[in-house]
Amino acid sequence: MIFIGSDHAGFVLKQAIKENLDELGIKYQEVGNQKFNPRDDYTDFAEAVGRRVVASKGGKGILICSSGIGMAMAANKIKGVRAANVLNLAMAAKSRQHNNSNVLCLGQDYIGPILAKKIVRVWLGTKFSSAARHRRRLAKIERRRS
Repeated sequence: MIFIGSDHAGFVLKQAIKENLDELGIKYQEVGNQKFNPRDDYTDFAEAVGRRVVASKGGKGILICSSGIGMAMAANKIKGVRAANVLNLAMAAKSRQHNNSNVLCLGQDYIGPILAKKIVRVWLGTKFSSAARHRRRLAKIERRRS
């Protein structure tokens, strides 16, 4: 399952991504914001998506705000979340191959709908390499969380 959320600054891009997921036949759950609200806070949606991803055991999340930075910072506070702020296709692939990211963060101010759709497809289609060095590094990240 894909859990998707955005604040007001990522609302338009989120709608385009949802349309693309529908076209691809990929199931997702809208976590919010359901309606455009200029007074919402990205932290609320980052937490909602992150908690669902962790609880779902194998689910993934997509978060969108103006830069993707705030969403990634907030989501990464949740144990078990590995959120990556991605700006291009190579970063999307590497975040999955090397870091086994389970939450994709995008910035509406920096990524248009066409690129965002491509990034989502690459990110969803790329598998974790499972190489020993990557597993070792991820274990260190998890141990260092409080």
